Amino acid sequence: MDNLTSTSGFLLLEFSQNRELQILHFLVFLGLYLLTVIGNLLIIFLIALDHHLHTPMYFFLMNLAVSDIGSVSVIQPKSMVNSIMSNRHISYAACVTQVFFLFLFGCSDFTLLTIMAHDRYVAICNPLQYEVIMNKGACIQMITIAWITSILYAVLHTAGTFSITFCSSRVDQFFCEVPKLLKLSCSDLYLVEVGLLVFSCISVFGCFVFIIVTYAWILSTVLKMPSEQGRHKALSTCLPHLMVVSVFIFTAVFAYIRPPSNSSSGLDLVFAVIYTILPPMLNPFIYSIRNKEIQTALWKQLNLKQFPDTVPRYIQKCLGFP
Repeated sequence: MDNLTSTSGFLLLEFSQNRELQILHFLVFLGLYLLTVIGNLLIIFLIALDHHLHTPMYFFLMNLAVSDIGSVSVIQPKSMVNSIMSNRHISYAACVTQVFFLFLFGCSDFTLLTIMAHDRYVAICNPLQYEVIMNKGACIQMITIAWITSILYAVLHTAGTFSITFCSSRVDQFFCEVPKLLKLSCSDLYLVEVGLLVFSCISVFGCFVFIIVTYAWILSTVLKMPSEQGRHKALSTCLPHLMVVSVFIFTAVFAYIRPPSNSSSGLDLVFAVIYTILPPMLNPFIYSIRNKEIQTALWKQLNLKQFPDTVPRYIQKCLGFP
């Protein structure tokens, strides 16, 4: 079956066999995909075009936006094409590619979030040394290490996944999800990838603990600040990042920390949609809704510099202006 799967590919799980529901799935996914891509592209362009945003925090945010565009582009277009064409097939090469980029962008997301936590720690807990510690060279070095680590991580897991022999071509998911692929194994080699996944979970947990401890130190420092305005400013720069980390972690936990035997294919689809689509879609809105610097950059690019001063107060509040 290994040779057959290598030539014929896999069959993915359908959202529905009803033609109207397939079209609905296509339209909903198209809307979510466009919303995610446009939101993250807007973040990238604003940071690239506005020199006021050329700081470490926004440099890391721009990389996170690139990673988020990549993560949704790996899954959603193929799912939309399969729905509109009423087709479940994915080639072996496409499945390998999908697994590689899923690990690449997943690892880069969490690595970037960890780096951003470190950036906020230095900015708030050691502000006098911030420009020295988070200089341009250090930021580029951290980003380079993050992406190289993500590439190596993706290569390792992709090789571990597709070194096994597959006894079936039916993947119980709408994309090539590694745990579902491992269920198709008819050799003990799948235990190697299971071991790698366990090690990855431990590493992710370690990064999560680092972020929590970092924010504990940040909160402790903020509470000691004598100025209420200073405390508010410090918390306003940390809250979006903390919200993004929470969404990223809890959607993944929501999807995987549950008894698999009690989950139907329908629930698997719902959980997978939540953790693959929700975080990349929400990230640009979380970072921009209360971020006056990004909002100002947006009005500036739209030639609406005085826009916040010319609209009613209640509209300003809706747009996130204090």
